[in-house]
Amino acid sequence: MGIGSVIVRMAAIENTPFWSGFAAQFEHPYWNGFTLWDMIFPLFMFLSGMSSPFSIDKQLESGRTRKQILWKVVKRGLILILLGIIYNTKGIELRPLTEYRYASVLGKIGASYVFANIIYLYAKPNARIVWYGALLIGYWLLLKFTAAPGFPAGDLTEAGNFASYFDRIVLPGVLSREIHDTVGLLCTITGVSTTLLGVLAGSFLKKHPMAPIKKTLWFCIAGVGLILLGLLWNLDFPINKNLWSSSYTVLTGGISLLLFALFYYIIDIKGYYKWSFFFRVIGMNSIFIYLSPIFINYSYIARAGLRWVGQLAGPYEAPVMGLCTVFVSWLVLYFMYKKKIFIKV
Repeated sequence: MGIGSVIVRMAAIENTPFWSGFAAQFEHPYWNGFTLWDMIFPLFMFLSGMSSPFSIDKQLESGRTRKQILWKVVKRGLILILLGIIYNTKGIELRPLTEYRYASVLGKIGASYVFANIIYLYAKPNARIVWYGALLIGYWLLLKFTAAPGFPAGDLTEAGNFASYFDRIVLPGVLSREIHDTVGLLCTITGVSTTLLGVLAGSFLKKHPMAPIKKTLWFCIAGVGLILLGLLWNLDFPINKNLWSSSYTVLTGGISLLLFALFYYIIDIKGYYKWSFFFRVIGMNSIFIYLSPIFINYSYIARAGLRWVGQLAGPYEAPVMGLCTVFVSWLVLYFMYKKKIFIKV
């Protein structure tokens, strides 16, 4: 919604070590490494997986067959892939097929959602855990023993890794970085693991008779374990969002579990939920707020109605106007929330 750019603008004005370091957490590393900004994408995928045991089980209980549910899941995934292409194009525009970028954030979410839900629908509980680990290990081994032509096996540079090479020869259209796409095809393998971890967590939350406080403890234990595994795996398979490396997958999975445990404890167990209203308004229309800036110029609306606020801020006009833009977009979401308008795929 723009908070990241507000922090970056503030850092440009203050130019202090604190603000520079803080702003760095709101930008993605070019290749290896990890920042706070790298958590948003996998956390969304984790949460989409977490909802599956609730939504799919409800459909099964209502009499829907697995085949009917599967079609609905596949259709949702295809719609997300299409919306991702529209997002990449910054609107609906006719172009030669070779000029579209087909890989996208929404497309990765959609494809990972489909495969993770297929596993949930047709695999037994213990087999789902095996799938989670097998996808992580399989992807690691694939990149460890392959490479682009002319590079040694296991090369993990942007030009030399096999995943980027695979995208160059298989993925139609253009890539986000010419020789590499930041959400390419092969990294969907570990993307499925990210979503599947959410499925496993949601299933445990919904079905296990354990007391809620004990569930919170187990979420924390599993989260810390995955974080440690990710840091250890990083020694051989660097934490890399661009490749969605196995180390990155388990690291972000562990953090996702800890974040869920924290808010589950605060909101569900302790009952402190009123403070979260601001965020619930956003979460109820997350796909809309992600796509809508293509069609709605929130910055223009903020300048038209709130430019005076920025002028009063003096040298801090740029970050303040950024906050005004976030406020305007939130007001749109609040209006939709009050009118019970929820855009779903």
